[in-house]
Amino acid sequence: MLLNQARAWQRMEQDGLAALVATAPENVTYTSGYWAMSQWIRRGPQAYALYPAPGRGGPCIVASTGALDLVADQDPWVKEVRRYGFFVVETDPGAVLEPRDRRLQELCQAPDDGDAVGALVRAIRDRGLEGARIAVDEIGILPAYLERLRQALPTTTCVPGWDVFRHVRAVKTAEEVERLRGAAQIAERAIAAALAVAREGATERELALAFNETTVREGALPVLGCIGTGPRSALPNCQPTDRKLQRGDVIRFDVGGRFRHYRADIARNAVLGEPGAKVARYHRALCAGLERAWEVMRPGAKTADVYQAVMETVRREGLPHYRRNHVGHGIGLDGYDVPNLTPESREVLEEGMVLSVETPYYELGFAGLQVEDTVRVTRDGVESLMSTTTALRVV
Repeated sequence: MLLNQARAWQRMEQDGLAALVATAPENVTYTSGYWAMSQWIRRGPQAYALYPAPGRGGPCIVASTGALDLVADQDPWVKEVRRYGFFVVETDPGAVLEPRDRRLQELCQAPDDGDAVGALVRAIRDRGLEGARIAVDEIGILPAYLERLRQALPTTTCVPGWDVFRHVRAVKTAEEVERLRGAAQIAERAIAAALAVAREGATERELALAFNETTVREGALPVLGCIGTGPRSALPNCQPTDRKLQRGDVIRFDVGGRFRHYRADIARNAVLGEPGAKVARYHRALCAGLERAWEVMRPGAKTADVYQAVMETVRREGLPHYRRNHVGHGIGLDGYDVPNLTPESREVLEEGMVLSVETPYYELGFAGLQVEDTVRVTRDGVESLMSTTTALRVV
């Protein structure tokens, strides 16, 4: 189970909630284990997960009939499924069906609740939750559907639930940590594969191809692929082009895939040939800032204080003009989870949070340099989920 159940129950009790309704794709997956592909690749498709408070009934998934094969194939931990919509999958009458196919057949034979809202309303009523206070994640449900939900349940208090889910997801379960560790280390191996083809005349696209091939081979899917060389490395969101590597070029990676639904976001740097004095000095300063973050991060630390400590260190260690709006963020099913390491943040670190901590620097006409690691907040400090260091690589 991905859901931090104890934290969810605590928040529900605190807010007087009888149930949570997940509607955004990451929250549906988090709450139920169901990955609704259509939700992840385009706007509009509706899939929900209803999660009642203890003693208020079991959880359930609301899925379109055309996506029930994903439920059968994934076997999520939430077993009750309410289907909606017309879709046909025929069965060979002479075939002996595999368990997955039998499960799909069973799901398709369940009553059709008409549409997504109708299915959700019936699930809420079946559990006696009508008239209660329910937090509905407002990000994934279409506005017209949210209004229809309120009209269908006039005595039910529907409050915004996005921030509730963000709060619950901020502290990771052991299963989530292992998935995040896997995602981060796959990205490291993919960077190594890209650097293995780096040579004078190699293009950014060739590096990206090696990176993406390794990502897929290792069991993840490409998501983030900022790979820039030479002056292009200074573009914050650089996308690979046919630019050819030249002697002395910086190669900047800000990359990560999705492994078992969980994200990686890490950064490394290399130089084709020996680095110049400026590259080496600036890179050391950025690494020093990251190391300082590890020293001050622990449960109870204010995120704004972590930001300040990192900034002061980078400036003192060789980049006196360093400026940055944030030096890290939580990571999980979403690339930017709670908390954020910003000067304005009022968040406090908690044991079990996982963050990508970073110190990027972009200078047009020179280069971009960026170090970024993924770490888990422990009882006494932090644990790195990485297998490599942030050292500047020489190719």
